[in-house]
Amino acid sequence: MGAAMRRIHVGNALSAFGLGFTVPYLYVYVAQVRGLGAMTAGLVLAVFAVAALIVLPFAGRAIVRRGPLPVLLAALVAAAVGALSLGLSGSAAAVLLSAAALGAGQAVMQPALATMIVDCSTAGTRSRAFAMQFFLQNLGLGVGGLIGGHLVDTSEAGSFTLLFSLEAAMFLLLVVVMATVRMPHSPRVEDAPQSARGSWKQLLGNRAMVQLCVLGFVLFFACYGQFESGLSAYGVEAAGISTSALGTALAANTLMIVIAQFAVLRFVERRKRSRVIASVGLIWAVAWAVAGYAGLGNGSQEMATAAFVSTYALFGLGEAMLSPTLAPLVADLAPTGMAGQYNSAFALVKQLALAVGPAVGGPLGASLHAPYIVVFLLFSLGITVLALRLGRQLTEVQDHPSAARSRVVAQGSAAAGQAAAHA
Repeated sequence: MGAAMRRIHVGNALSAFGLGFTVPYLYVYVAQVRGLGAMTAGLVLAVFAVAALIVLPFAGRAIVRRGPLPVLLAALVAAAVGALSLGLSGSAAAVLLSAAALGAGQAVMQPALATMIVDCSTAGTRSRAFAMQFFLQNLGLGVGGLIGGHLVDTSEAGSFTLLFSLEAAMFLLLVVVMATVRMPHSPRVEDAPQSARGSWKQLLGNRAMVQLCVLGFVLFFACYGQFESGLSAYGVEAAGISTSALGTALAANTLMIVIAQFAVLRFVERRKRSRVIASVGLIWAVAWAVAGYAGLGNGSQEMATAAFVSTYALFGLGEAMLSPTLAPLVADLAPTGMAGQYNSAFALVKQLALAVGPAVGGPLGASLHAPYIVVFLLFSLGITVLALRLGRQLTEVQDHPSAARSRVVAQGSAAAGQAAAHA
């Protein structure tokens, strides 16, 4: 990695570390510590999603026109202001406005950092760069959450103010780190649309990208959108999982990612991206079947708990396979200089799935246990079908870049040998 890429990865780790301080405790902080009630706490979580949905359609255009670094620095400042004010807010209005600033800044960070990784990597190193990003994000969230859990005290509002202040400090530290990044000159965008509407029209005309966005929505809806809503509600209500066991399951998910991320990288790089995504759908179908056994089987409570923890671990294995696959594919589908627009569009799809997923999965997982498992098992199989269909729209370089590079190298070597023989 070059110096720019190392700083980008440090930035990813710091931002995840800061978010890990507060994300697990946001609901408790608003509802109980500030005494604003469950309704306001629910609105705060909704504001995060709404703020992201509002800013992301404009973020891509800004990244294309201004470059990812200035957009990232503006997002970090907004997130720092939101985090600090959230820790000091005592009224519902102040909490909601602070959450909007934090949510908007956090949402714009994702496509800006992804575009910086694209600009600082090559087709040969991009999968490993995004795998490293995902690894550091999960490590940062896990460590931040662990430290935050030892610092908070629900009887003392000042402990939460400290957490949000630390989160703001991480974002400001990240501003300092990223301001020193020397980005390569961004390629000029040939025939770029002059308006935001034109940019979106061009993107929607890319059939492969549209199919990838549909596939991405199903992926995030059936996995990330269920982690802390439908699946956890199902585990508690149907499988009798304790809160401590639920925490163990979430830890197993993160641990699996940390352990498996680089172990599966070589496997992923040697295979077609569409088939890797298809295999993730099959792995997640098995995960939902195991979850069905945990809640609907007749085994002991120990067996149910083990099965439920295994479900989260299997999800983590699929996530480790997706991280070096999805983001590089988005970058390869983007025309020259348009990576920011495509990254923002894919981030928007992710936010939509994360907003809809809990709203659908939460009530279903809490009350209709068997239908919940069947529905999401079918969604996972749908991932496999959609991935194979996407593969028909991709070129050889987009779907299997390592094989394409090997073929080019082989042809180049053969040509060089013929030239030497001729000479």
